[in-house]
Amino acid sequence: MIEGRAGRCESTFPGSWYLAKLSSVGSISEEETCEKLKGLIQRQVQICKRNVEVMDSVRRGAQLAIDECQYQFRNRRWNCSTLDTLPVFGKVVTQGLSVAGTREAAFVYAISSAGVAFAVTRACSSGELEKCGCDRTVHGVGPEGFQWSGCSDNIAYGVAFSQSFVDAILSNMRVECKCHGVSGSCEVKTCWKAMPPFRKVGNVLKEKFDGATEVEQKKIGSTKVLVPKNSQFKPHTDDDLVYLDPSPDFCDHDLKSGVLGTAGRQCNKTSKAIDGCELMCCGRGFHTEEVEVVDRCSCKFHWCCYVKCKQCRKVVEMHTCR
Repeated sequence: MIEGRAGRCESTFPGSWYLAKLSSVGSISEEETCEKLKGLIQRQVQICKRNVEVMDSVRRGAQLAIDECQYQFRNRRWNCSTLDTLPVFGKVVTQGLSVAGTREAAFVYAISSAGVAFAVTRACSSGELEKCGCDRTVHGVGPEGFQWSGCSDNIAYGVAFSQSFVDAILSNMRVECKCHGVSGSCEVKTCWKAMPPFRKVGNVLKEKFDGATEVEQKKIGSTKVLVPKNSQFKPHTDDDLVYLDPSPDFCDHDLKSGVLGTAGRQCNKTSKAIDGCELMCCGRGFHTEEVEVVDRCSCKFHWCCYVKCKQCRKVVEMHTCR
């Protein structure tokens, strides 16, 4: 989970739209659809009804978050697999909807919120939504002499709609510019602020996952706060990922918890890291088989302008966990 401002522990996560399996919904164009979305809490149903035009962007953000989560954890025991039933990531993640939460829950909530903020912001800037547009607060002349112009991404609206602090996007906003002048010269340069690629957002949040702090809940007066469980660790900031519950080992199939296990997962025989067969297979051993793969090879650049490759077949060893 991400700790709330002033160290308060938030009991719900309004940005967790993925719980409704929005990524599997073809289109959200009517208020009636909001009632049919399984997994939404009542407050989210009301938000959906008031912002029907935004919900397709939210759906795209949910899918973006799932895809990025699966990319970031593709070589780990927990690979962010989704289930056909609710909750889509299994109970090991939804524990974080209460004050409890695993490290995996923290990442899923963060990437889900970031995905929603990213998709809604992109929809604003591209003119898809009537309620928002470009960020026109960025104007005037920049410190380097360029003219702020163009369509800056309206990240404020996207973050406000996801209802969560998304520092991975805000702190990585970049400046994009276009030169104007005779024969391509840069006599005049106009610039605008743009979001980073979502892959960079995923990389930042993955780093936060790796450095997440285990915390415990304490009551100071009438306020519940989260403090590091190990007193030797430095206090976390509002931007860090924190967790209360230890994660399972994800080794064995557990339908009740929604853990798929690692049986049948591909592993790297020569690696000593988490993707290696020893760790990935949890000591159960692995199967080895020879498979034929087709790769592009002997690629050549032809003027102008395309690359032509041959298809080469080769036999490789593939290792899968028992």
